Parts: sequence; structure tokens; C-alpha cells
Amino acid sequence: MTPTTAPTRVWTPSRVLVTRSAAQLPYGRRVLERVQAAGVADVRVLTGDRLPNLRGDGDRAAFMAAKDTLAVVVGAPSKRKLQPIPPSADWRFDLAEGCPAHCQYCYLAGSLSGPPITRVFADLPDVLASLDGYVGRGAVTSGTAERGHEGTTFEASCYTDPLAIEHLTGGLAEAVTFFGTHEWPGPVQLRATTKFDDVEPLLELPHRGRTRLRFSVNAATVGRRFEGATSPVPARVAALGRVAEAGYPVGLTVAPIMPVEDWRTEYGELFDSVAAVLPAGADLTVECITHRFTPGSKATLLDWYPRTKLEMDEDLRAQKRGKFGAVKHVYPKPVMAELRGWFTDAVAERLPGARFLYWT
Repeated sequence: MTPTTAPTRVWTPSRVLVTRSAAQLPYGRRVLERVQAAGVADVRVLTGDRLPNLRGDGDRAAFMAAKDTLAVVVGAPSKRKLQPIPPSADWRFDLAEGCPAHCQYCYLAGSLSGPPITRVFADLPDVLASLDGYVGRGAVTSGTAERGHEGTTFEASCYTDPLAIEHLTGGLAEAVTFFGTHEWPGPVQLRATTKFDDVEPLLELPHRGRTRLRFSVNAATVGRRFEGATSPVPARVAALGRVAEAGYPVGLTVAPIMPVEDWRTEYGELFDSVAAVLPAGADLTVECITHRFTPGSKATLLDWYPRTKLEMDEDLRAQKRGKFGAVKHVYPKPVMAELRGWFTDAVAERLPGARFLYWT
């Protein structure tokens, strides 16, 4: 029996806003009860479905107020039509959008518009009930030689960190339980990744091996400098071990990889620490994502974190253009080749039982 371990960090928002329609749904009411039980002082059930203006005047105080706000809403009808999310999964659905952490490289800065509040979707049970129609229809894992055994995969952490808010929502547990107990028309896998370690409520769930919990990890220097308001990397690694002992497939999302000083030593120590906590026969995957930024995300991040020491120098980067012409600034080819070669070898040597899913 895995001993209960107190989480190193849980988030209590200063303000919670619940729209009228969200408060009328059973799951929305459960979230409302949870935030009240958590001692949130400012909980407002709105008279309509429109959130108040949270933009403020653009100053630091307005940013922090938005970052410390949780909203419970009903997702727009367009969200019911799922989109593929390569290279991670066949489809994505959203437990929430937004994250309370303060990662200075946050990719949500270039993905979500508006004030950085965290929105929880009160219609989650309806979304889960609609997933049958997507089984067997994906193209990222479904039917592929490399990952077809994973079944149809559903990513639940594209625009949020579900474990960061789980104590307030219970949404990840609801999804894990649904995936484990629902009679699906074919093999499926729920995927979620986190920078937090409060995994105890998930350990006894009837997951039936249909959920892969991945932990976003990094070199010690990157974690200390740029990942504010998250659980420390060693705590995440320990949580990965507890989840694996509970029979879950697990994963490492090594992101964003940065060639900091002495990076080989730090990433090597990271992989060694993972190897030390894995039980025999653990099902482990590794996903590697290098640091990149867009002109828009750089501008937003500098607004959010004006004193950041994060390297975002276009002169040190190469340009990568998407199919619609969008520009990303990535590491030059020689740097990328050196990183990829080292990580490929290091994973094979230090985590020989792991499956290396992709490099990007």
C-alpha cells in the first residue's frame, strides 16, 4: 500500500465566478460545493452566462487578479466537435482552459486569448458521454504501426493542468473513472500531464489501465528559475512513482528542453531519479519537446513576466513556419541535432524500458 503523501502545493483561488447555466448542472454544483469547502472567500453565482470584464487596465495587478480567478462555465457548442492534437493524441477535449501556475515560458500565452483566468467546464459529463463517436476515427495513434496498441487516445491537458485544480473540481477523477468503467466500442486511452503531485485521490480509482498520467519534468535549473507555483520536480517524480505503483501507465513529458549550463548532467540526473522510483514492469513513455516561442507569445510573456531571464532572442534561433505561415522560433539545426542525439541515447541507457514517443 502506497503511503499517503501530503501534496507540496495546492491552489486556492481568491475569486470564483460561476455562471447561471453552470450552477444549474450537477457537475457545476459539485464544483461550487468544492470551492466553498476549500474556503474560497469570494464565490459568486452570476445572474447570467457572461463573465464580467476581467481585463482590467493591463497592469500587473490586473494580470495577477485574473491569474487568481477560477470561473465555472458551460463550454461553447463548438467545443463538442473534437480536434486532433498531434503528436500527442487522436483527439483533445477540455476539462478546463487556463492554469494557475506561473511558468515563465507558458505556451498558453500563445494559445489562449483574453485574461489568464482558469475556466472549468461544467458540462464535462455530457462531453464524456459524447466520446464514443470518435473511437477508431483518429489518425495520430489509431491504426498506426507505432502507437496503434494505445487505441483511440484522448488528450485532456492541452489547455490546462488538470491536477493543479483537481482538489477544486474532481474533474480528472471523473474522467479517469469514466474511461475505466464505460463500455467503449473499441480500445481507448485518456492522457493527461501535470506539473503537480497531489495524486492521492487518483490512486484507488478504477482506471483499468486506460489512463496514462504523465508528469512534465525538466532540468533542475529550469524548474527552479521558470516554473513558479508548481510542485518541485523531485515531488513530481515521486508522484510518478506512486501512480505507477497504482497500476497506471505513466509518462514523462520533458518540456521545454533547454540547453542550460551543464544540461547533460542535469537531465541525466533527472532520468536517473525517475528510474529509481519506477516499479518493475512499469509502462513508461517519454515525450520530448524543445523550447520555442512565437512573436505573439513572446510579447505576452514579457507583459506577464517583465523581469524574466528566459532566453527569447530571435537572433539565436531558427525560424520554423507552420502550414498557414505562422512563425515559431526554434533552436538552430546543430543545437537541435545535438539535443536530440543526447536525449535519444540517454533515454535508451537510463530508462531502457521506456518507449520514446516523439521529439519536437
